[in-house]
Amino acid sequence: MNIFEKKHKVVLEEIDEYNHVNNVVYVQWIQDVADAHWKLLIKDVPKPDYVWFVVRHEIDYKGQAKLDDEVTITTWVGKTEGVKSVRHVEIKKGTSLLVKSETTFCLLDGNTQRPRRITKEVTNLLLPKNKQ
Repeated sequence: MNIFEKKHKVVLEEIDEYNHVNNVVYVQWIQDVADAHWKLLIKDVPKPDYVWFVVRHEIDYKGQAKLDDEVTITTWVGKTEGVKSVRHVEIKKGTSLLVKSETTFCLLDGNTQRPRRITKEVTNLLLPKNKQ
């Protein structure tokens, strides 16, 4: 599994009136970690002529993070076929799972903005060789 991970310390702007991280902030973290992982995967690729577009988020909120908590945000890519790819994210505080998500992305042609079949080249970036 091609796992990408980053740490984050919760800041005041991410806290809601209930004194924990707002649910919308978790969605932003999910998007940010997906973007950071993708940029790492394509760092040696000339500017691609395709883009990813979110078509579905499925999020389970299991716990809460509070001000100054350090969380670990982990992501990896799962089922990838046709024009869609599923990205998994887990957000933990220590060993406690706070959020688990699956986001379905659709690959779009960068010029026409229409769905585009995921090529072997893209699959090779997303998935380890033994998972294809």
